[in-house]
Formats: sequence, structure tokens, C-alpha cells
Amino acid sequence: MARALITGITGQDGRYLAELLNSKGYEVFGLVKGQNNPRAELVQQELPFVEIVSADLQDLTSLIAAVEQTQPDEVYNLAAISFVALSFKQAELTANVTGLGVLRMLEAIRMAGGSTNNPIRFYQASSSEMFGKVRETPQRETTPFYPRSPYGVAKVFGHDITVNYRDSYGLYACSGILFNHESPRRGLEFVTRKITNAVARIKLGLQDTLVLGDLEPRRDWGFAGDYVQAMWQMLQQDQPDDYVIATGQTHKVRDFVAAAFTHAGIEDWEKHITQDPRFFRPAEVDLLVGDASKAHDELGWKPEVDFAGLVAMMVDHDLEVEARKAGMS
Repeated sequence: MARALITGITGQDGRYLAELLNSKGYEVFGLVKGQNNPRAELVQQELPFVEIVSADLQDLTSLIAAVEQTQPDEVYNLAAISFVALSFKQAELTANVTGLGVLRMLEAIRMAGGSTNNPIRFYQASSSEMFGKVRETPQRETTPFYPRSPYGVAKVFGHDITVNYRDSYGLYACSGILFNHESPRRGLEFVTRKITNAVARIKLGLQDTLVLGDLEPRRDWGFAGDYVQAMWQMLQQDQPDDYVIATGQTHKVRDFVAAAFTHAGIEDWEKHITQDPRFFRPAEVDLLVGDASKAHDELGWKPEVDFAGLVAMMVDHDLEVEARKAGMS
């Protein structure tokens, strides 16, 4: 039985990936910070097959112990301070977890598995935010990075140190440069889930206004459940490499808002929107759209859920959740 260790098990990607690996017969371990982490209970209820392991990306010793304890064939490093807006307010913490945390996990793998002929395969969750102020469109594996947030900068370090350990120690280490991917499991702090949850509450008469920042940035949005399939496929290749994972289509935040309201049957949606300067970033990323042709050709990966399907999935989920919470169903 193959064994996998997932950091960031409590996030949307970690939970979808755990389900995928379990379906393939893996023994799955989920790394959680602290013994009494409240989100660990959610994971154990939702994914009872996951064995929780306590460790911290800010503590190398705990990571070495976690790798030695679980003896994984594959490590998926999904954990990060991943909310871009927060990274401007907590830049040092973001650098320590999202950037140096990758280095510590690689060191833990090197030390536990050996500097030569290391059997552990490593996946690093890189991000389209590394491209930032884009140098070319669409963005591909060879596009230069120009990050526009502390999060993006930290992700560039994590990406480059993964390449360095691959080159220096021969580790099987891959980075997936994933463009924005969403799901009903997305946290409410992220703009897409903020939108679909507010639309559901407006439809149900529970609130009247959705407060947002800039509606003009364009993003390449896909479904997280599709993207974790690509993560697994990367670690099944003969040689490690890096891949852009994206849909190749771009939409404005405004388009996401319109699609969500329309799916909920609200046509005159603009009267429900207000904009607040507090939600504008100090440096915005205006356009992200990925070229995933390398992943198509070498991994055989293609997204299955389109933009409209993703928005509908999230709105329907939030309608059900909010109706249940309000005692309407």
C-alpha cells in the first residue's frame, strides 16, 4: 500500500487530494499544526481514513519526526499562508511558512530519506501569483516571475528551492504552478466563496448587500477537484518536472459575480453590490491566464468542470448550507 503525507490537509486541496488518494488505495497521513487544532476534527469527521500527524512547517525537527513516523512514498506540500490579502499584513509570517516552510520540508525529506537515491517523491504547491505583473500572456512554465504580494514572493522562493533540491540532491521534486482553483470547500475569506455565499444569503433574504473590492482583475478559475488529479499525476512520471495547471480561460471578478447572481435567479444584481477601498490590494495582479499544454501533452490532464459549472456548484452548495442554517430546509 502506497503511503502519502499531505500538509495543508484541512484546506480544500488537501481534502480533495486525500479523497483521491484514498480511492487509489493509499494510506493517507495529514499534517496538522498542534495537538488541539480545531480544524483537525473537521478532517476526521469528513475523512475518517486520514491519520492525523502533528507537526509545524516552522519547526524542522517536528517535520523530520513526521516524515520518519509516516515513512511516506509521496509528500504533498499544500500548506501555506495562502490568503493573498493577509500576506500584506503578515508578510514575515507568510515568508516563514509559505517560503521557508518548503525548505524545511525538503530538508526533512532529505534527512529522513537520504541525500542520494532518496525514495520519497515531493510535490510543491506553486501558484500563478508568482507571475504577478505578467511578462507574457498566457503564462507558461518558462514565463519569468514578477510577484506582486508577499505571498507571491514567498511562493517564488518555495518554487525555486524545490528546483534547487531536485538539481542538487536528485530528489524527485515537482512543482505544480496552479492557477486559481475553487470549490464549495473554499474558505469564506476568498473572494469567490465570499461571492457565492453572499449571493445565496441574498437569494434567501438573509442579507441585502455584497461588499467587494476591485471587480476588474481577471483570473483563470478552475475546480479544485480537477487540479488535485494533476498533482497526483505529476508524481507518477518517470522524471520530475514542473507544470502549469490551468483552464486557459480568463474571467473578471465582475463576471464571477454576474454568473453567481444569474444562477441564483437574480437578474438586477448590480443594486446589491458596493465597493470598499479596504478590499483593494496595495499592488494588484490584473491578469492571469495559464497555458497548460505541457500538462495536457505529458500528463494527459485536462479540466472537467468549466467556469459556469464551477460557479453553479458553489452557489448551489451555499444555498443549501445557508437554508439549513436558517431553518428553511
